[in-house]
Amino acid sequence: MANLLHLDSSADLETSRSRAIGHSFSEAWLAAAPGNTVTHRDLHRDPLPHLADAALHWPPRLRPAGSTPPADAEALQASLIAELLAADALLVGAPLYNYSLPSSLKAWIDNIHVPAVTAPFDVDTQPLAGRPAVIVTSRGASYDPGSPTDGWDHEVPALRLILGTALGMDVTVIATNLTLAETVPALSDQIDRSRRELVEAHEAAAALARELGAPAA
Repeated sequence: MANLLHLDSSADLETSRSRAIGHSFSEAWLAAAPGNTVTHRDLHRDPLPHLADAALHWPPRLRPAGSTPPADAEALQASLIAELLAADALLVGAPLYNYSLPSSLKAWIDNIHVPAVTAPFDVDTQPLAGRPAVIVTSRGASYDPGSPTDGWDHEVPALRLILGTALGMDVTVIATNLTLAETVPALSDQIDRSRRELVEAHEAAAALARELGAPAA
């Protein structure tokens, strides 16, 4: 049995593709083996506060002298890190907002990325090294290599840097593009691609969940 930490951050509670694809992943994860569990945290419905004190970027021994971050903020950060460390895999629903992360997801990142605790700094520590992290990203337009918007996505690279490079997790990205093709006339010629990528993303999510959630041989 294995535990999945599933994060949602979309502000769209009805038609979000990142939520829908993430649901496909979670359902396949639960079906992959008896006893598999999912811990779901909805960062939009239950938003985390931004860091109450800059000292929380660091563990106590590395904080500036005299730092006294609020005890409740420190306890919340500790609980978020413990929740992440208890997960065998991480699933992040990450819609692209203004070419970057939703602020709700950024608040979670700021709490769990702590040098010398979850990432190396003056000690070589990566307690999450090698664990799978799956990013489900939904993007209103497209950012194809060589296109005029190539490089405008500043979300996935940031998540790869934090989760993959800093935390050492094994990152996989499942993307669905052109989510606005159905509603924005300028993108209407891309509806077929939009629908095809959505189907493919659901299939990829379910297949990967079955693989990662299966009992060890």
